[in-house]
Amino acid sequence: AASAPKPLPSSGPKSLREMPHPLATSSSEEMGPTLTPSPDLLLPRSIADKDLSLPNGTPVDTSSPASSSSLLNRLQLDDDLDVETRDLFVTVDDPKKHVCTMETYITYRVTTKTTRAEFDLPEYSVRRRYQDFDWLRNKLEESQPTHLIPPLPEKFVVKGVVDRFSEEFVETRRKALDKFLKRITDHPVLSFNDHFNVFLTAKDLNAYKKQGMALLTKMGESVKYVTGGYKLRSRPLEFAAIGDYLDTFSLKLGTIDRIAQRIIKEQLEYLVELREYGPVYSTWGGLEVELSEPLEGVSACIGNCCTALEELSEDMTEDFLPVLREYILYAESMKNVLKKRDQVQAEYEAKLEAVALKREDRPKVPADVEKCQDRVECFNADLKADMERWQNNKRQDFRQLLMGMADKNIQYYEKCLTAWESIIPLLQDKPETK
Repeated sequence: AASAPKPLPSSGPKSLREMPHPLATSSSEEMGPTLTPSPDLLLPRSIADKDLSLPNGTPVDTSSPASSSSLLNRLQLDDDLDVETRDLFVTVDDPKKHVCTMETYITYRVTTKTTRAEFDLPEYSVRRRYQDFDWLRNKLEESQPTHLIPPLPEKFVVKGVVDRFSEEFVETRRKALDKFLKRITDHPVLSFNDHFNVFLTAKDLNAYKKQGMALLTKMGESVKYVTGGYKLRSRPLEFAAIGDYLDTFSLKLGTIDRIAQRIIKEQLEYLVELREYGPVYSTWGGLEVELSEPLEGVSACIGNCCTALEELSEDMTEDFLPVLREYILYAESMKNVLKKRDQVQAEYEAKLEAVALKREDRPKVPADVEKCQDRVECFNADLKADMERWQNNKRQDFRQLLMGMADKNIQYYEKCLTAWESIIPLLQDKPETK
């Protein structure tokens, strides 16, 4: 969720080098240096201190399948603490399908409400398609190369398999695009970018695309980076630590993503079997008069378990997997910023060497070397600040993600337990045959 723009404190070398990995394991071969589990993903005190237990006789508040939702609700209280200080709100909704002669595509309504002086009106509503979001991200990368640009959802999740016009796919993409804009809105620098302003307000965005937005490209001139020609000797320790962290983080999330997809696939296969399994008892009950009631009960019970499993699989597919994929892409975006920083540092080192080789007595460092040094310092400050901001967002997102997953699993097993318990009276009250 978007929050008030705040100054980005710079994390020092010590905090970066000692950065705990949120998915750390005890395997030294896979992880390299020993990393301790991050406290960010532990239960909040209000939850950890609560007397929770499994339904084995010890007291626990699980009187209804929805009772566990209170755990997640408590986590969401912090999200709106600073809502009164926000001055820019952006939402993505109302997807519509457009069928043209040459192509078929989906547009989304982007609604903006703001009190910022940079906007002429307090409210805007425009329609944008995926390629417009892609244009915005490219422009942000060009004009703000020192900052971490939030990732967009992949254009095709599974080519040839997923119907990109299906209701499920469109809704998943809408949520991702909404989160993309909220990430930008939440950023104290990106949210003031002129390209972002045009994206939110222009009725005809194509007109700006064709013009090339010559006036807006000036803002990126002071932070241009060199894409080649120089080789970095070595990264400073704090940025080497960031690189190692991102590599390990991507590896762990990639593994979780693959396993989660396998689990969902196996759940769907199990669901197919359950749907064939339940009706067999119902058919059998038609042949056994005395057993018809309990057999029909078992059939209904299996049907209820099918519904619960289907809901659990949908939640995993629509809520769990997209967050994993977003952060895998986020890590790649951060790696790209890190590479740009390395390129600028390499250019700076090369210029310093060139000045030293001339062996000329100069009263001061040449202007182009000073400019290059400024770019290095700009990259360092912005990257460290964005890394700290990213870590804070990640802590919130993963806490909510994992608690949500626990909540959904609790509900699933409670529904199954209720279903199976419902047929016990049918079996107990049945008089014994003499």
